[in-house]
Amino acid sequence: MIPSLIITFRETLEAALVVGIVLSYLSRTRQMKYKGVLYAGILAGILASIVGAVLFTQVTGGFTGRAEEVFEGVTMLAGALLLTTMILWMLKQQNISRELESRVAAEVAEAHRFGLFSLVFIAVLREGIETVIFLSAASVTANENSLLGALIGIAAAVLIGYVMFVSSRKVNIRTFFNVTSVLLILFAAGLVAQGIHELQEARVLPTAIEHIWDINPPVSADGRYALLHEKGYIGSMLKSLFGFDGNPSLLEVLSHAAYLLAVVVVWRSVGGRSQ
Repeated sequence: MIPSLIITFRETLEAALVVGIVLSYLSRTRQMKYKGVLYAGILAGILASIVGAVLFTQVTGGFTGRAEEVFEGVTMLAGALLLTTMILWMLKQQNISRELESRVAAEVAEAHRFGLFSLVFIAVLREGIETVIFLSAASVTANENSLLGALIGIAAAVLIGYVMFVSSRKVNIRTFFNVTSVLLILFAAGLVAQGIHELQEARVLPTAIEHIWDINPPVSADGRYALLHEKGYIGSMLKSLFGFDGNPSLLEVLSHAAYLLAVVVVWRSVGGRSQ
């Protein structure tokens, strides 16, 4: 539940911030006559995201056997790539509020209602489609229903976005995005390792050394799992959050380490240039 909560909270808050910036600008410049266009863009973006989620589920729900393993592996790797791209892109955005207001001002000045509608629609739809892909990857990793966590994340993000708007205060959320970015990077690293595991199961990638270590002890006589077992209390939480594997292959460990190293190098490079 926790990974889906973090994902939907982060994605919904990004969309809420865009909407809040646009709405604040319209209110400040006394252009609230365009608020209907804004709300239409939000509604259309949400509906399009729901349609996309249904289509995605329908298309991917029929895979079985080896095809299912390949699909799950590719979905996890694609989710990790999108997560990483999104995080690094946000890291470079120092003046996103000013740039967004400039775009809104240009559309309002020319009375381009469709332009304003498209700006909001695309922002909401982009976050919605990303959320669908991320949740799909998260549900495979956690092997559980993530709907409750997703709904809690959405509700919390909408509430915070609303409070930030009505309070008319500029809140510095850079620290929040940095913290959630670290959590999502660790989650993405787990997706990479799990994606490699699925592709090995499908015999798309070689296995080489199947298990570097194995800390999944046999089930005890009373049917309980050890704490660090993948199905144990702590192990299952780590698996859901960070793709923990009690008996990983060599390629899984190497891909996990290589991903984290690459992200740290790129993060420092991007962060240094954005100062």
